[in-house]
Amino acid sequence: MSAPTQSPTTRSLDTRAIVAPRAARRRRGDAKIALLFIAPAALGFLAFYLVPSLRGIWFSFTDQNLIGAGKFVGVENYTRMVADPLFWNSLGVTVEYVVINIGVQTVLAVGIAVLMHRLTRSAVIRGIILLPYLVANVVVALVWFWMMDYSTGIINVFLDALGGDRMAFFGSEALAIPTIALINVWRYVGYTALLVFAGLQTIPTQLYEAAALDGASEVRMFRSITLPLLRPVLALVLVITVVGSFQIFDTVAVTTEGGPINSTRVIYYYIYQQAFEKFHLGYASAMSVFLLVVLAVVAYFQLKIMRSNSSDLA
Repeated sequence: MSAPTQSPTTRSLDTRAIVAPRAARRRRGDAKIALLFIAPAALGFLAFYLVPSLRGIWFSFTDQNLIGAGKFVGVENYTRMVADPLFWNSLGVTVEYVVINIGVQTVLAVGIAVLMHRLTRSAVIRGIILLPYLVANVVVALVWFWMMDYSTGIINVFLDALGGDRMAFFGSEALAIPTIALINVWRYVGYTALLVFAGLQTIPTQLYEAAALDGASEVRMFRSITLPLLRPVLALVLVITVVGSFQIFDTVAVTTEGGPINSTRVIYYYIYQQAFEKFHLGYASAMSVFLLVVLAVVAYFQLKIMRSNSSDLA
C-alpha cells in the first residue's frame, strides 16, 4: 500500500512552518550579537555624554560650585548671562574666529581635494597633506607661537631682513584672532580636504568625460558637476567643522590666554575661566547649555539649507 502524496501547496506550507521559526531564531541571535557590539559605545555615550549633559543642564539652574552642593536659583544664571558684556564679547570673538577659520579652510580644502582628484590619487600625497593633523594641537600652537614671536620669531626676523616692519601677531588686538584662526586652518585643512576628496570619489568619472567631449572647461565642470554633486558631503563637512570651530580652546590657552584685552577670549575659554578659575560652575553650565542650543540650531539650518539628505546624482 503506497504512502499518500502531498500536494505542492501542502509542501510549501510545511516548508514555511519549518523555515519561519529558524529565521526568527536567527534574527534574535543576530540582535543579541548586535547589542553586544553596541553596548560599549552605548555605555560610553551614557557615561561620558548623556549623564554629564543632564547634570550640566541641572547645574545651570543652581549656584553650584566645585566644592559644595548648589541651591536651585531658577533662571538667575541665564539672566546674568544676558547682562554679562564679557559673555557677548566672547561670543562675538568666537563667531569672528569661526567665520575666518571656516571660510579659509573650506575654500582651501575644496581646492586641494579637487586638485588631488583631477591630478593625482597618490596615497603618499594624501599622507603628507594629513601630517599637520597628526601633530598635537598644543605642540602646533607652541611652535607657531615661537615662530611668530615679536623679538626672536623666525617670521619677524625674516620680515626684518626684507626691510619690513615686525608684526605683533599675538600682541595686536586686530591680528590675534586671525592669527589663531589661520594656525588652526594649517592644522585642519588636510583632514577636511580628505573628507571632501572622499566625497569627490563618489562622482562618476563618466560625467567628466562626457563634459570634456562637449568642450567644457575645468572651471565649468567644477561649477556644473563637482559642486552640485558634492553638496551632501559639503553639508556634513561644514557641520563638523563649524561645531569643531566653536570649541576652540587649546590654541588660545597656550598662546594668548584670552588677551590682549579680551580680543581672543573665545566662549570655551570664558566658560573654563568661570568654572575652574572662579568656581562659578552653575554660571559656566548656563553658558554651556546656551552654546549647545546655538550649535544645534546652526547645524539644523546648515543641513536644511544645503539639502544634505538629497543628492543631484540620482
